[in-house]
Order: sequence, then C-alpha cells, then structure tokens
Amino acid sequence: MRAPGRARLAGLGGGERAIRLGPGSPLLLLLLLLLLLLLLFSFGCGWRSRCCSPVRRQKLPYECGSFPEPAAEGPGRGRAPTPGASRFCACDVRNQAEEADDISDPQAAPEAALGCIGDMADTPRDAGLKQAPTPRNEKAPADFGYVGIDSILEQMRRKAMKQGFEFNIMVVGQSGLGKSTLINTLFKSKISRKSVQPTSEERIPKTIEIKSITHDIEEKGVRMKLTVIDTPGFGDHINNENCWQPIMKFINDQYEKYLQEEVNINRKKRIPDTRVHCCLYFIPATGHSLRPLDIEFMKRLSKVVNIVPVIAKADTLTLEERVYFKQRITADLLSNGIDVYPQKEFDEDSEDRLVNEKFREMIPFAVVGSDHEYQVNGKRILGRKTKWGTIEVENTTHCEFAYLRDLLIRTHMQNIKDITSSIHFEAYRVKRLHEGSHAMSNGVEEKGPEAQEM
Repeated sequence: MRAPGRARLAGLGGGERAIRLGPGSPLLLLLLLLLLLLLLFSFGCGWRSRCCSPVRRQKLPYECGSFPEPAAEGPGRGRAPTPGASRFCACDVRNQAEEADDISDPQAAPEAALGCIGDMADTPRDAGLKQAPTPRNEKAPADFGYVGIDSILEQMRRKAMKQGFEFNIMVVGQSGLGKSTLINTLFKSKISRKSVQPTSEERIPKTIEIKSITHDIEEKGVRMKLTVIDTPGFGDHINNENCWQPIMKFINDQYEKYLQEEVNINRKKRIPDTRVHCCLYFIPATGHSLRPLDIEFMKRLSKVVNIVPVIAKADTLTLEERVYFKQRITADLLSNGIDVYPQKEFDEDSEDRLVNEKFREMIPFAVVGSDHEYQVNGKRILGRKTKWGTIEVENTTHCEFAYLRDLLIRTHMQNIKDITSSIHFEAYRVKRLHEGSHAMSNGVEEKGPEAQEM
C-alpha cells in the first residue's frame, strides 16, 4: 500500500478535488474499488470494441500497445486529434493512472488523465465530446510555380488546324525536264497537269503562258491549299529575249492584288494569299555550266521571289559529272551575284546558320522524279527502272530529292512563306507606296502655280 499523501481525482467534468488519505481510511478503499471498476470496464468494453474486433483491427495501423506516446500540445478537454497522429490504446490506462499520482504539477495531472479517458474507447457516451477530425489538405501540384504559358502553342496549333495552310509554288524550265512529274513526286499525288501531245498549231506557243492549278491536300488532319503555277513555253523559242518578263509580271500582279486587299477600308478578315512563295528553276543536265538565259532569269527574279535551282533528270549524269556540274553552277551563281534560297542574310541565329549551310552546300539539288511504284526488297518505292537496276527517288545515295523535299516541306516551308511576306512583299509594298506618294506630291506641285496665278 502506498504511503499517505495527496491524490487528485480527475473526472469528465474537468474539476479536481484534493483528498487526504490515511492508512485504513474507507475513502481509500472506495477509491481502489472505483479504480478496479474502471479497469474492468476498460478491459470489458474498450479493449474488445477497439482491439479485438475483426473490423476494428483492420483499421488499426499498429498492434495494441505499440502506439507512440503523443506529446501534449496544451490544456483543454475534447481536443480534436491531429490528422495522422497516433492514439493511446485502452491497455495503457493503468500505467497512466499510476503516473498521474506522481505528477508534481497540479495542472498537468488532469490533462494527462483527460487525454487517457477521452481516447479510451469510441462509445456512444463520449462520442459527442470529441470533435470531428479536420480534413487533410489537398496535395499541392508538383510544380508550384507553373503558370501555363506553354499552352499557347497548343492554342495556335488548334487554330491553324481549323484555318488550314496555303502554299504557292512555281515551276520554271524548258519543256520535257520533268516539272510536272517532280511536283507529283513531291506531294505523292496527281497534282500537276500531265503534258499531252499538242496539235501542230499549238506545238510551239507564241508567248509564255501562266497556268495555275489548286488542290486541297489533307494529311493527318492538316489541310493545305496547294497551288502549282506552271510556265509552259519558257525557253522553247529561238529568240528567248525578255522571256522572263511575263513571269515577273505575274509575280508582281499577285503582290499588287494582296496589297490592294490590305489597303481597303473594309478588308477581309483573312486575305487570300496568292503570292508566289517559291520558284523551282529547272536546269537541264548538260554537264557544262549555266546558260546565259539561266543566269539572266535567276539574277532578275531572285530579287522578287525565293528561287531554288534544281538539276532536272540528274540520272543522266554520272556521279563524277554531277559533282563537276554542281561546282560549275555554284561558281556561276557566286560570280553573277545571284542569291538563291536559303539566303545567308536571313539566317536568324547560329542554329539556323548551321542547318542552312548544309542545304547551301547541296545547291543545286540533283533530283530525279517518278510517280511509278516498284517493289524493292519487300518495300514500296518510287523510282525509275532501267536494265541496270532501279533508281530510287527517295534514296539519298541515288539522288538528292529527299533533301529538296525536306527543304520545301518538312523544315523550311513556313520560313519560305515568312521571307516572302516580310522581305519580298515588303520591298514591293514600300516601292508602290513611295511611287504613290511621289505622284501625289508631283500633282500638288503642278497645281501650285495655277493656284497662285488665280
């Protein structure tokens, strides 16, 4: 039996009462009886309902008696448990009750006892004394500083998919160089017109004709309005003097048409773009050098349109002849100051410069066109079949068609359109507006003396 001392009895009401106990006192016997009843009640009800029930055992993260002892956070009764914090099991009541007798702080004892009694068992009697546990905070996103600016790329993609794209390409060269076949090979469709046998009267046209064909192409949900402009009759005459003038007039007419749509008071929401974005100039595979006609045409038109020179029907040259011919053409372009696409002055950064340098080294592209399919090693290919073998159009060891396709479609199509709009069309617009302002100023000057005489 414990020595006489002071004991404090804490109840559910939160009050406390100091009782002096002596040896053989009936109050001490009553206190022991109440403690025994409390222990029996805890083991009979709380233990079975919390630890021994199969449903309850599934919800407990630890075995009975293995919970860590929580730290006291402050006085008060009915304190709401912290989410994720551990709770006492009913089997620890005896140890805490004995420790409560040895607490020297008069305010800490009722708190410890209340914490034990309040967490003993989830019975209907004390269920109303506990507060509902606070909900856990939602998990913050992985990147707290994410704003979502990169989603503008997806917005632009969806808008462009709805509107579609426009691309206008012109092919210039003598008849029989495979212009229509190459265009069909580029887009793998029957786009360009096929030459038919003309009548005796139409065999040699008197003037150069400009014919354009428009097709709507769709691939993987991307729609493109492709316009192919052909120039039959170019270079087919004995006297080809000034044969480039109808072509240059056509290009400037498209600029003028677009300019008039821009300066209208009530202009369209989206102006139809008929400007020529790229001009493929076909050089016959003679194996020597550029003709005076080729030099004069590219020198004049390189200032108003993006020119890409190609060697037509390059399979008629050997590999050594092809290398020598390309070197001669490159030297002629440099000596005559002809700046073909991609131009060095329009390289935006070092990355573009590296990519464009690779294409500039291949100019002019030695290409072979074909719209016939063959089976080679179990694969479908486009090529030309001879008695020595099959020339594969898309094989880079046979010709440079794949590099030309990458330049025109896969890597530089948007850049070609941007240079047409920001460089060539802008130069034409400045010239036309300057001419208009100069004409108006001349008119004012001519009317000035008349006004003074009046």
